[in-house]
Amino acid sequence: MGDLDLRFYLSIFLRRLPYFLVIATFVTTAAVALALYLPPIFQASAKILVESPQIPADLARSTVPINAVEQLQIIEQQIMTRENVLALAEKLKIYGDKASEIPQADIIEDMRGRTKFELLQKDGPSGSLGAKVFSVSFIAGDADLAAKVVNEFTKLILQMNVRLRTDRAGETMQFFNQEVARLGGELSRLEAEILKFKNANKDALPDGLDFRRNQQNNQQERLQSLEREEAALRSRRNNLVELFESTGRIVSAGPVTLEQQMLQDLQRTLSEQLALFSENSPNIVALRARIKTLENGMQAKQASDADTTKGKRGTSELDLQLSDIDDRLKYITQEKASITENLAELTKSITATPRNETILNSLERNRENIQAQYNIATARSAEASTGEQIEVSAKGERFTVVEPAVAPQKPTSPNRRRIAGAGFAGGIGLGLGLIVLLELLNKSIRRPTELVRTLQIQPLATISYIPVKREKKTAKLAQAAGFAAFVATTATSAIPIDRQDRPAGLSTERTVSGFDGGRVI
Repeated sequence: MGDLDLRFYLSIFLRRLPYFLVIATFVTTAAVALALYLPPIFQASAKILVESPQIPADLARSTVPINAVEQLQIIEQQIMTRENVLALAEKLKIYGDKASEIPQADIIEDMRGRTKFELLQKDGPSGSLGAKVFSVSFIAGDADLAAKVVNEFTKLILQMNVRLRTDRAGETMQFFNQEVARLGGELSRLEAEILKFKNANKDALPDGLDFRRNQQNNQQERLQSLEREEAALRSRRNNLVELFESTGRIVSAGPVTLEQQMLQDLQRTLSEQLALFSENSPNIVALRARIKTLENGMQAKQASDADTTKGKRGTSELDLQLSDIDDRLKYITQEKASITENLAELTKSITATPRNETILNSLERNRENIQAQYNIATARSAEASTGEQIEVSAKGERFTVVEPAVAPQKPTSPNRRRIAGAGFAGGIGLGLGLIVLLELLNKSIRRPTELVRTLQIQPLATISYIPVKREKKTAKLAQAAGFAAFVATTATSAIPIDRQDRPAGLSTERTVSGFDGGRVI
């Protein structure tokens, strides 16, 4: 601060004061003129509340899962389409009679720039998120027009919200109905295929595998039994034939005769008596005598019968027994063939069972999967039907206008005081800048320090420049002329501004928004 020559700088400012005043006054005047010239801009807005579903979600749930923010974004994009914007501008005559002169692209850009969708989140209790409120606003040069546009936007938002939710609920319902029909058809086709497969392989299905295996074992045991019986019969037949060929008779297998029965009783009694008595006992001797007599009588009778029926009788009995054996063998042969055929069928079916089981399990598994999907689709279809009814009856989440747009009483822009203040500050800055610029361009020596720094000498003394009276008068006249020129320039520059003819609202509002720090339309 010790080297700062405030007196010198103050003298420079006073000497350049006319230039400063000219610049500051010109800029300030221009800013004030602009603030007075700019037309008022009105902004109308409406508030839309997002109401929660009227039916608790635990009882019935809507099938429109999109949240309110996403809904608003979708609706905003749908409303601000080219066709909707042009239709709205034409319907409300936003650009008046000059709409045909403005390119459609400019109208669309201008409408989109004027419109603003904003989320106003309300805080809930304990810092939680509360109700959701949306704000829709529009700026225009006419207050009534701005309110009409906002209300028209609000009407479209409500209509599109209802249509969006009902359409989505309907599409969900239609989708699940189609899924139920598709899965039902697929399920019927699989069931028919399974039934056809079971009918075609009814003897080789896994359900009867144990029964067929038991049946196979029984048949094999039966076959072995028949083979043993067949072998026994063939052996017996051979024995009979050999016996008959060697003896000319066959052993009868008829009932025991009375003599034979008596002989067996006497022999049994003799065996019992021998355990008690000796060989010389009278009882033993008597029993042996009776047995001997009985045996001799039986042998004589057999010899007599053999001579009488020799040849004819033996042949008839042999034929009868051989005939019985042959019939039995024939039956056994037929039975074995039948059992062998059954065993072949059983073996074939048992062998084919694993493959059939694999195919059937695959079909059953597909049917179970389709059945599970069908059950889920049916349940979802019922939920979709409930959700559709909720949306149709407007019981779900919905938009409600809590504050429709009204014509604003005061313009929102321009801020004339701010524009005038900015012009005043800008004028002062430009004036000071001009002074600094002039001094930077001025290379003359005006202080002793500058003389020492420039010439690198130390003067003994310095004498200030003393202007004569004529020079002072000439300087004052020059300042007066400059001020007069400034006033004239300012006055002439304001006139064309007032007489400019701009299209209805569009260019003017763009200018206002630009100067007021808002959006450039």
